[in-house]
Amino acid sequence: MSDDSLTATTSTPMGTFDEAGEYTPRQIVADDLDGTSLADAIAGTIVEFEDGDIVKGTVVKVDKDEVLLDIGFKSEGVIPARELSIRHDVDPSEVVKLGEKIEALVLQKEDKEGRLILSKKRAQYERAWGTIEAIKERDGIVSGPVIEVVKGGLIVDIGLRGFLPASLVELRRVRDLAPYIGRTVDAKIIELDKNRNNVVLSRRAWLEETQREQRDEFLTNLKPGEVRRGVVSSVVNFGAFVDLGGMDGLIHVSELSWKHIEHPSAVVSVGDEVEVRVLDVDLDRERISLSLKATQSDPWHEFASAHREGELVYGRVTKLVPFGAFVQVGDGIEGLVHISEMASHHVDLPEQVVSPSEELWVKIIEIDLARRRISLSIKQAAEGGEVAAEYRDAFGEHAYDEQGNYIGAAGFTDFEPESEAQAAWAEYIEEEGLGALGATEVPRGDAAVDGSSGADETSSYGEETVSDQAEG
Repeated sequence: MSDDSLTATTSTPMGTFDEAGEYTPRQIVADDLDGTSLADAIAGTIVEFEDGDIVKGTVVKVDKDEVLLDIGFKSEGVIPARELSIRHDVDPSEVVKLGEKIEALVLQKEDKEGRLILSKKRAQYERAWGTIEAIKERDGIVSGPVIEVVKGGLIVDIGLRGFLPASLVELRRVRDLAPYIGRTVDAKIIELDKNRNNVVLSRRAWLEETQREQRDEFLTNLKPGEVRRGVVSSVVNFGAFVDLGGMDGLIHVSELSWKHIEHPSAVVSVGDEVEVRVLDVDLDRERISLSLKATQSDPWHEFASAHREGELVYGRVTKLVPFGAFVQVGDGIEGLVHISEMASHHVDLPEQVVSPSEELWVKIIEIDLARRRISLSIKQAAEGGEVAAEYRDAFGEHAYDEQGNYIGAAGFTDFEPESEAQAAWAEYIEEEGLGALGATEVPRGDAAVDGSSGADETSSYGEETVSDQAEG
């Protein structure tokens, strides 16, 4: 057979027959071993590695509890589910896909069953350490999703398990960490110890670094006295923090309300939109002091503008002290009835005349707006006088003369009280045995109050040790 015939024969897809009818099969494989035995050739195709080496392979099977990886060894390597990811209880199909090429670390070249045991997460861990060490060296930033909430903080997937303490998640401590799950965060590496497998992160350090320029500009432009709108971001025992759109400022509990409050939560809640006045900006400490009550009308000023000394007001006894009784005469407004102003006769103890929660009429004998103090008198109220404007509608025309002075029981002749206030005053007069007071016997509301016994003590609230009790 000629060379041309041989070429034709070997190039056909099937075997060929010669002229004599003998069949010549198609050549399937050419002998290219060049003298090397088949066993040696097979051995040459198998990769060489040792325990602890990192190898590359192709995912050839994904089960619920393991993954098979072809790395060119005599058998596929097995990656147990627990060795797939630094995350706990993951579905292997969520981590790898068929045909995907991945790296794995050799845990055991041959276990008791003769299997090659590999770990994807440990290969990732080894690679990540090198990367993270380089980032730490240049004071860089790492980024990764939050995968778990643990005691004291968060676990962030940065190729390995990075610990982010709760105190370093934000610029202020975060109480509820659950909303951070699944969220990708940036952080600085503040501690790195491979021997202890310890990586500590700080998102706050990153925030401080990235926001320092913005904060400086924000603080520089923020001036005391300005009124800003913000959102309550946190409520604590000593006050409330408000996000002003660039930084948080603190409203101290004393600046939340003109009234005494037991806890800041009685006034504001997280998420509330509030209008606040800037009290102070501390550039060095980067702190902002705010006031909520400064944007609201001062009840002491309102009371002082609506009332005069000599007027009669209705109040409730809030507290007894050795030298008198405090009476609430307005919303958040308390005045002191000195013991010398409780009755026309001598009084040894306040409880001889009044009791806590008792409601009664008192006369204003002094308003000290600067010191936020009001001096009151039960004794002088019994003598009659001009009733404060807010109570006049409650009594009607029967209770006053033409000048607006209260004329006592005389005005109630053949008159049935129509309100609780009318009834209270009538009952008070009856209990005190005052009888009918004529208009000529009642001092005018704008007349000077006579400095009766103990007047000086009353105006100073008696004992300095409890002077703050009367403050708003």
